[in-house]
Amino acid sequence: MEKDSVGRRIRAFRKLKGYTQESFARAVGISVSVLGEIERGNRIPNDYILGRALSVLNITTEELFQSK
Repeated sequence: MEKDSVGRRIRAFRKLKGYTQESFARAVGISVSVLGEIERGNRIPNDYILGRALSVLNITTEELFQSK
């Protein structure tokens, strides 16, 4: 999966779960600017950030990476 599509999927799940960028970034433990870079596809989340994001969103790796 391309890096920009990972960010788009994280953004879609974040919005679906009702998080703002600020509240989600705080819950994951990253800055809003880092989250923005990930969601725009300019940065690939490391394993720690990805794991925290999945935990906060309460989704599995398979759900995040599943293709349509």
